[in-house]
Amino acid sequence: MRILVTGAAGLIGSGVAARLAAQHDVIGVDLVADTHVSLVADCLEVAQWRHRIGEIDAIVHTAALHAPHVNHRSDADFRRANVDATSRLLDFALGAGASHFIMTSTTSLYGHALEAKDRAVWVDEQLEPQPRDIYDETKLQAERLVASVGSSMTVTSLRMSRCFPEPANVMTWYRLHRGIDRRDVAEAHALALGRNGPPATYVISGATPFSRGDCEELRFDAPAVLERRCPAVVAEMASRGWHVPRSIDRVYDSSLATRELGFTPRHGIESCLAGDWDPQPSR
Repeated sequence: MRILVTGAAGLIGSGVAARLAAQHDVIGVDLVADTHVSLVADCLEVAQWRHRIGEIDAIVHTAALHAPHVNHRSDADFRRANVDATSRLLDFALGAGASHFIMTSTTSLYGHALEAKDRAVWVDEQLEPQPRDIYDETKLQAERLVASVGSSMTVTSLRMSRCFPEPANVMTWYRLHRGIDRRDVAEAHALALGRNGPPATYVISGATPFSRGDCEELRFDAPAVLERRCPAVVAEMASRGWHVPRSIDRVYDSSLATRELGFTPRHGIESCLAGDWDPQPSR
């Protein structure tokens, strides 16, 4: 396939572009030059450079303003980058005869729905988003734009969980219930290119040992659940002096992506414990 990847110099986009380039012809677009960037350009100005791209089979849209930009960029900036650019890229995809459009979305858009009270929140595609800031709002608006394409092409939104470079102990605990490795995010995008059917949205996160029935206990006595579900992990953490969290407030469930896309995260907590860290881009 001939695939346009936006945001190809970013944390996620560079990983996605590298993964797809192993099997496909990838054209990377970003505001800055980088290894996987073929065209330095703004997605908002797609009308000015689309003639340089020609026919494509798919667009994988990872470019966006993100949560760290909140309070540093205006609401109008967020709407232009996250909503208007998505709309223009969708038009380009349809006009170029693309069969697939994949948008990199975020579990952040669940917003206030992630606030735990008497139990940990079980986060899957059935949980209703409750955006709490302009980032959440615009990513949800972009998802709805993508879904509105209907049957014109296969469109998919991937709501990825936490994927920041963080201290080893923090990252390792998060991989149990609300984090994911960049390589697994990239693999999910590759798998989404193989699906056909109506618009779909998937939660993409690391494999969790927990079940929905654990949610109440996770909120108030996480060590007991951890000892029951993954005692070897608890023991390994203890040997490193890493404290067990007293409470876990949410669990991300990627089982729908597993069933429908064949998504199986391979770089979870075991990779973290083994020191198998994904090299991060320089920017």
